[in-house]
Amino acid sequence: MLKKELNLDAELKVGPSGSFIVEVDGKPVVKKESLAFPTEQQILEAVSRAVGGPSQSPGS
Repeated sequence: MLKKELNLDAELKVGPSGSFIVEVDGKPVVKKESLAFPTEQQILEAVSRAVGGPSQSPGS
């Protein structure tokens, strides 16, 4: 998803059980809150903002 939409490579790292954190340059930009995982759109927007790109809006 990140490669296709933002032309970025992603790396999956094992973390504590139940955790889901997306980091850019070692800084968390979005994470799982309670039982709900962030949507793909939320991840794209957070990563895009973190790398200084335009945020992705639905339908773009």
